[in-house]
Amino acid sequence: MSGRISRYQSAGVLGGDHAECIESVHKTELPPSIIELSAEYDRCIGTRDEFLWKWIHGLFDAFTLPCVPSSVLDEVKTTKTVFTMYITALDDLTDHLGDEATFEQARRLPHAPESVRYDAPGVDTDILRFAETLWNRVKDRLTAAPRYEEHLDVFIFDVRQALNAMEYARVLNDNQEIANLAESRHHGPFNMVMFPYAGIDLMWTPSFDRQELGQLRSLLLDLQRMARIGNWITTWKRELYEDDYTAGVVVEALERGLITVDDDPERTIARIEESGIVEQFELEWETRYADAMSREYDIESFDVRRLVDGMRTVMEYHVASYGQK
Repeated sequence: MSGRISRYQSAGVLGGDHAECIESVHKTELPPSIIELSAEYDRCIGTRDEFLWKWIHGLFDAFTLPCVPSSVLDEVKTTKTVFTMYITALDDLTDHLGDEATFEQARRLPHAPESVRYDAPGVDTDILRFAETLWNRVKDRLTAAPRYEEHLDVFIFDVRQALNAMEYARVLNDNQEIANLAESRHHGPFNMVMFPYAGIDLMWTPSFDRQELGQLRSLLLDLQRMARIGNWITTWKRELYEDDYTAGVVVEALERGLITVDDDPERTIARIEESGIVEQFELEWETRYADAMSREYDIESFDVRRLVDGMRTVMEYHVASYGQK
């Protein structure tokens, strides 16, 4: 694999300290319930180093809505980490296991649990049962939230959007001729689940003004595009070796005719690195960040700029953990 890295990895993204970020992840203490589920995840689906769960669990401090009461932060973070495990499990079913049958049943758990069929052809019952355990843990925790019923409808819609983004990725990889950056930009960001994360925050936040939901969702659209770029520029090489062509960096190269899906990964990586596409996406992230910081949102329930600034921390951790998740 080519050893070239972008200016973000070589210079220390945005002035961040990579070693400090990684040390912070390793020092993150997971709740016992997450450690237990992590072990079960490895048994049922495949090994996911605890680094990933520590990475996201610690990062929730940076981009949880600032209006969430401090008294419930631990509960919110744990709930969102379990939710992340559910989302990752379904992502692994499509990306790594190619198990469309089990994915199709597991994706029904949030909105139509009564329709889930363990006896459907091709279903891996162990994985489906574990996915159901994860979802039920999320649901059980959320039902204790003071505004659970009030935000449930929108939350379930947002979860379905994320699962549709996974389905699009599967369809793209099975039909690589459809790859185009416009659709990648439309569907891909929803896999970052910024909307469901915020929905969980809102269920636990009595002070949030519901009249500000529209403005919040407009902001979340901006933030999850930034999160998707951070993911794209730090995972595209690994994904190529997994025959995954969904990263915007790769789709851009396909659209330009710089690579084909028949090229070997080494040649593809070299061509993309020579093209400046990665740097183009890095610059886009900087532009989007500056725009989000300067844009006026009609939100008074929390400090918008504090949330936006948290995305800088997310980007730093994306780059610092390059190749480790």
